[in-house]
Amino acid sequence: MKFPRFEASQIRIARPTDQFEKVIDFYESGLGLERLTDFAGHRGYEGVVYGLPGLPYHLEFTRHEAGSPCPAPTKDNLLVFYIEKQSEVMEVTERLRQMGYKEVESENPYWEEKGVTIEDPDGWRVVLMNTKGI
Repeated sequence: MKFPRFEASQIRIARPTDQFEKVIDFYESGLGLERLTDFAGHRGYEGVVYGLPGLPYHLEFTRHEAGSPCPAPTKDNLLVFYIEKQSEVMEVTERLRQMGYKEVESENPYWEEKGVTIEDPDGWRVVLMNTKGI
């Protein structure tokens, strides 16, 4: 059975965290993502939204005043950033290393061929994947 498709104008992945400030530092200062907006006082929630310039893909982190635990599900749940220049992969990796975030072994060896896997403060894994070379 074929289902009709719909037209979406953007996609946002939202995730709660109990380490709000550390997560913000990781994604903003470490990865260098652009903060698009933030909010507070929304029915007990506050959050921050990141994006890539000019693209309709958003990453949102929230916390609730009553707590926002979000354990990492598995070592193979990944947020993958495809980066054209290997030098940029290494620059971000080094910046994160200086912040105390070290490379971890990938569950799937495919990601180690051209990528670097690093865990964020909540244990969720981020892959910086080189797509073209230097």
